[in-house]
Amino acid sequence: MKPKNADCIATQEIETPLGPMLAGATPDGICLLEFAAPGRLGPQLDALARLFRLPVRRAKHRHIDRLRRELDRYFTRRLERFTVPLVFPGTPFQVEVWKALLAIPYGETRSYEDVARAVGRPRAVRAVGTANGRNRIAVVIPCHRVINKSGALGGYGGGLGRKKRLLDLEGAPAAPPRTAPPKRQRVDGGRPRH
Repeated sequence: MKPKNADCIATQEIETPLGPMLAGATPDGICLLEFAAPGRLGPQLDALARLFRLPVRRAKHRHIDRLRRELDRYFTRRLERFTVPLVFPGTPFQVEVWKALLAIPYGETRSYEDVARAVGRPRAVRAVGTANGRNRIAVVIPCHRVINKSGALGGYGGGLGRKKRLLDLEGAPAAPPRTAPPKRQRVDGGRPRH
């Protein structure tokens, strides 16, 4: 016998220190975690229903129960890596970017340029920003760890105040780690060689 929520995207609200979030789950895992911003959730839920070809219903779900426990541990600094199963369909490029976000360690940041290099597309910085903004599983797929190479926060669908608080919670630096530029070789008369 199938569980009641096997043929739908189950949703529940989860209270967090940064405000309420809406979580969604399919039988395969979490497919949504967004801050409950007016005007943003309706289109997000409609898009999920089309993407998964499933209706969206308020319902209990074991993956959401597990996510709630993990978020509680995360917000009390007792969890650095989420283990709840995730489902994040998208274009091949989006999925690559989201996997690269999952590889950013807790307490660290990367620039959009760093992520573009990590997915083997160093010139696709803007496309990385777009894919980052389309991440439907906030906090767990840590798009908040991506900032401008200048150290500015950049954007965040949940609001820059929340992004700053998430980075502060993790103890993340204000700027992504920098790699040293290559040293110029000196030849003839001490002039730099390019």
